[in-house]
Amino acid sequence: MPKLKVLFSMFQKIKAKMSLLKYDNYSIAEYFRSQGAKIGEDCFFGIRSLGDQPYLVGIGNHVQISTNVLFVTHNLGWCFRDEIPDLQVFGTITVNDNCYIGTNSIILPGVTIGPNAIIGAGSVVTKDVPPNSIAAGNPAREIAPIEKYKEKAIQLWKEQRPPDYLPELVSGKYYKSEYLHSLFELPENEDKIKRHLMKVFRLEEDKQNT
Repeated sequence: MPKLKVLFSMFQKIKAKMSLLKYDNYSIAEYFRSQGAKIGEDCFFGIRSLGDQPYLVGIGNHVQISTNVLFVTHNLGWCFRDEIPDLQVFGTITVNDNCYIGTNSIILPGVTIGPNAIIGAGSVVTKDVPPNSIAAGNPAREIAPIEKYKEKAIQLWKEQRPPDYLPELVSGKYYKSEYLHSLFELPENEDKIKRHLMKVFRLEEDKQNT
């Protein structure tokens, strides 16, 4: 019987993983909603899990969550379990509209990330992040207002944007899809971006000199 239980458990886990294959980085929001999470519109998810308590997670509109981001809504309080055997601690996580959370970040219980905020890659977010700010580090702290990054990003894009690049937004609608598309998901743009960046960073020249 124990072996049958183990096999059944393994089968259930494989079945759950297989069921996720039908979702892409945009439609996975439907799956998270079915688990009880509150998810807005036009969101991108590079992850396939919102943690053990997805119903404690709320995400606004136009949010991008990169790969390997962890949402931690549950602290076991392990050090105190010998004294209080059933001790557990939970907390909600809220990510407001128009935020970006970088790769390998960890968001801890009780955190609210304000609208228009950027979380740098590899950050551990232990407390609330103010709106319109960039936070990074372990523990994450505010390092700059988002307007500074915006100015820099616009300037860099002027240099890096191919002359014949196709805009993602056409007449207020995302190009070729009901879902938000990144520039690398438009086949027309992929080669243009590659060729142009090779010139911008002089990679062709370096290649020839090696």
